[in-house]
Formats: sequence, C-alpha cells, structure tokens
Amino acid sequence: MSTVETFKRDQVNSENKLLSSFKAIIETAFYGNNVEKVENLSQAYEIAKNVPGTIVTDMPISHNEDLGLPEDASILVFNDGKVVGRTAAARVIIGQPGVDEDYYQGILREAIFTGNDQEFLEGNVVVGLDRDFMAHAHLMVPKQYANNLYSYLVNFQIVTEKEEELYKTSRDYDEDDIYVYANPEWSHPDFPYGLALFDPAHNVAAILGLRYFGELKKATLTLAWATAHRNGFVACHGGMKQYQLPDKKYTMAAFGLSGSGKSTITLSKPKGDGKVVVLHDDAFVINHDNGSTTALEPAYFDKVQDYDLTKDAVDYFLTCQNVGITLDDEGKKVIIMQDVRNGNGRTVKSRYVTPNRVDHLDESIDAVYWIMKDDSLPPVVKIDDPVLAAVFGLTLATKRSTAENVVGNVNRDDLVIEPYANPFRSYALGEDYKDFRNLLAKDGVDCYILNTGFYGDKKVTPQVTLGSIENIINGTTNFIDYGPLEGVSYLEVDGYDVDFSDPAYRDKVRGRMQTRLDFINKQEDILEGYHALPVEARETMEKVVNVL
Repeated sequence: MSTVETFKRDQVNSENKLLSSFKAIIETAFYGNNVEKVENLSQAYEIAKNVPGTIVTDMPISHNEDLGLPEDASILVFNDGKVVGRTAAARVIIGQPGVDEDYYQGILREAIFTGNDQEFLEGNVVVGLDRDFMAHAHLMVPKQYANNLYSYLVNFQIVTEKEEELYKTSRDYDEDDIYVYANPEWSHPDFPYGLALFDPAHNVAAILGLRYFGELKKATLTLAWATAHRNGFVACHGGMKQYQLPDKKYTMAAFGLSGSGKSTITLSKPKGDGKVVVLHDDAFVINHDNGSTTALEPAYFDKVQDYDLTKDAVDYFLTCQNVGITLDDEGKKVIIMQDVRNGNGRTVKSRYVTPNRVDHLDESIDAVYWIMKDDSLPPVVKIDDPVLAAVFGLTLATKRSTAENVVGNVNRDDLVIEPYANPFRSYALGEDYKDFRNLLAKDGVDCYILNTGFYGDKKVTPQVTLGSIENIINGTTNFIDYGPLEGVSYLEVDGYDVDFSDPAYRDKVRGRMQTRLDFINKQEDILEGYHALPVEARETMEKVVNVL
C-alpha cells in the first residue's frame, strides 16, 4: 500500500523517522472515546443533514447510487459567518526557520485537551486516484461541523472496499498516513485569525479556529503535495486536460490561482472534431520519471459566482457553502448563487459534471500554461527558453480573489506574485523551481503565459483565451517577436496590438519585469534562505530587465 498506517511493535520508538511529537499529539486524538468513525457516505449524509443549521434543499443529487448516497439525497447547504475564505495568515509550518517547535507543541496539546469535552467525527479518504500515487488521509472534526466532514468525504475519495483493494496494490512509499485534526471552536488570544499548523515531514496538521471548508481541503493537499514532492513528483496546483483529436493528442497543464480562469480553461470543450478528457482542475502530480499525471481528488470545489439555476452543472452539486437560499415558484428551497449572499460562495461538484473524466494520464505533457493577470502582457505569450519559462512560473503575477480571507490593509486589485500558483507549498521554493525547470526542459514541452485579466484597459475574454489555445493546438497561429526579448513571442490577436515603440508601454513592461526581479532578490532575505533560489533565476530576469 502507498502510505503507512500501522507500525510493528519494534518500530514504535523515537528512532522511527515517521514519528514526531506533532504526529503523536495529533494521531492520539483520533483514538479518544469521544470520536465516532463515519464508515460511508450515506452515514455522513444523514449525520450532516440533521446537524443544527444545515439547510436541506429541494434540489436532488444526480448519480446518487454511483456515489454511494441515499436515493433521496439532495444538496445540503451550510454557511459560515464573517470569514468565507482561506486565511493565509493562520498558516504555520513546523521545520521552517524561526518556528518555535516547543511553543507550538504546547499550544497543540492544550488545544486537543480543551476539545475532549466535544463529540468528534472521523472520516477516511484516499488522496491520489491511481496506483502510481495514493495516500490515506484521516480527518477529525467536531460533530456540529459534520457538513465539513461530509463535504470532505465527497470531495476526496472515501475509503470503500473497492478503493482499499486498489490501494493495497499501489506503489509503496516510506511515508505516514495523513492526519488532520480540526476544531473551529478553538480560540486563543495569540491567534486572532486562527491557526493552521502543519508538520509536513510527518503528514499531520491541526486546523484550529477556522470554519471554512477550504481550509480542510487545502490542508490535506498541502500534505499530499509535500509527500509527492519527496517521492519523485512535481506537485501541481492547476488544471490538466488532454485533447484527443483525429490526428493527435495534446496534453496541457494550466496553473493559476482561484479566480484566474483555471477551471474554465481546464473544463472547456473543443469546438471542432475530437474530444477532451479532464484529469482535474485543481490538484494533480506529475511523475518525474515518465511524465505521467495523477489526479488527487475526484470532485471539484468551485466558485458559484458564474452559475444560476438554469446551468446544467448545477445538477451535479453535492454540497454548498456560503450561499443564499430562497423559495421558487413551487415553494421549493433552491440556492441563490452568483455571490449574492457574500463573496466566494462555493460548491463541491461530483466528478460526473465532466463527461470525459480520467484519473490518470500516461502521456507526458505537451505544454505548460501560466495563467496571470498582468495588464502589461498581451493575451498569449510564448517562452522558448526553459529557464526563463521556469522563472516566469516562479514569478507568476496575478490578483487576490475572494477565495482568500486577506488580513490587514490589503487591496485585492494590487498585483501579487505567487510562485507556480501554489500558496500551499511546505518545502523550499528552490526545490519547486528545480522541479518545473526540469519539466520545462524536457523535449516537446512548450510554455505559454495566458493573461486572463486586462491588457491595458481592454478585458481579455474567455473566448479569446480558449480560442487562442485551440489555435495553438491546431497549429493555426502567428507568433511575433515580443519586442527586444530574445526567445519570447506573442500571439497575434485582433484588437490586442503590441507596440514597443510606445515609450509608455515599454516602461510598463519594464516595470512589471522589475517587480518580478525584485521578488526574486527579496527571497534571499525571507526565512533565512528557505525561499533562496539558484543564481540563474536572478540572472535570467536581470537580462530581461536590462534589455528593456
């Protein structure tokens, strides 16, 4: 099997590298007599349905039997309070410079002790949907948050007899199972925004004082990505799809933060002949050795801001968070979407929303697409040099979305840099850089930047982005040198002209590239080198700035 859940008696000692104080503190809580194990989705649904505050809609769920849900199951809604997004300020990672392990051990022990008078639920899932990469994950939440457990079990792959048989034949890793302890009722004066505490080396996390379901999902993926990274995979927060055309296959990965258009790009269908198969729109890993890719979860956790009740995809909603409810003309309880109640309304959609869904692709990728929101860039830019391509991924520029609960005086419209669109990294940044540089250096792997924001004052529409991708695949594109930048070109698109003879435009591009260079230089001073990068990253971006 993939990860280690139990130990022989002679392995239970301080010399076992899979054991740590944080691992022992968190896993021990799972065996308390105040913890009830949830065995299947029907049980999880019934518990969640009856928790105070749950709204049982009159919107039935499709594929109930296939999912293991009751025949009469409908979409369940459970709403949070003020905070309706992830809180990056709450994240603390054991092993990073400056983190006092003794202090956090004490905080964690006290947090679990004070939760002993609560009733908890436990659920188990598999993260990774192919024998190449599978890990067991265990989640523990207070019973009053049963909706979060239910959403977790339908978002990931709940452990069933069928899945367990597949898991037993999967690739072995000398890694522990994932354990996530969550208690939204916890509070502490030192942590006004909550605490998301990770010991990634030992696959454990505690999510304290945070209600938002996305914290549990991303906590699990944080640990799964770290496990994959340690074992020969590129950890990817992005979307992966494959075009299967009459004369060829084209496999592409798109990397972008929530709200960048990642899901739209990944789940879109081709206009002409052929079909698209989708691996996932959020989380997957790439095998270094053979280039194959594996999805980490079957379902999709998506925003509802672009949906209304007439959209076919609504039929595949399983749960919703932070949305409104009203009565339709038949007196039935239905969902108010489009972020009327608050920003970042969310749903967990089943895998069946995508007709041609796969869990693993044997073929290596043909292209990487960095999705940015940088108004100095035309809709599509092509990068030929793999080092520069990796540096642009390292300095992926975008804007904050409503998926994040930002703390302090932060303007969501300000351009920010999020390396490889993955704010959930728990290992050194230079290791991610090396992984993507090696990936982009492989024969046949192209790299593009997709600007899905504005170009100047003109919006880059989804139609432009999706049409450009199809033209690239079909070979019907005209790429033009992007000013003085060697090995960089842009796609000619009507209405999005590039003019480097305009001093204002050239200054704007130079300013954006300088921002990227400043980011790279700054990493040397962050966390005592934890974000340190190879010299080639700085030198490559310096050349870009100097030529402008």
